[in-house]
Amino acid sequence: MSTPAAKAKKNPEFILDSDVSDFEVLDEIRENASKERSAKVNINSLMDRVREEKKKEKKENLIFLGLIASVVLITGAIASF
Repeated sequence: MSTPAAKAKKNPEFILDSDVSDFEVLDEIRENASKERSAKVNINSLMDRVREEKKKEKKENLIFLGLIASVVLITGAIASF
């Protein structure tokens, strides 16, 4: 009785849906949720992250504005000749 399903059960690389019970999955979800709830949040680190993102956005906006201004100046210089 060497069926592919029997081989798959013996091989640890393959996990069939019937091998894992729904209760094991629910237990894992509950454990992960309890770990996430117990973690403390540092407001200073969150504020630092927001400040860094704003700085990055400002930098990107300045680069974009500089590119647009240079294109306008180059186009004007070419058109004037």
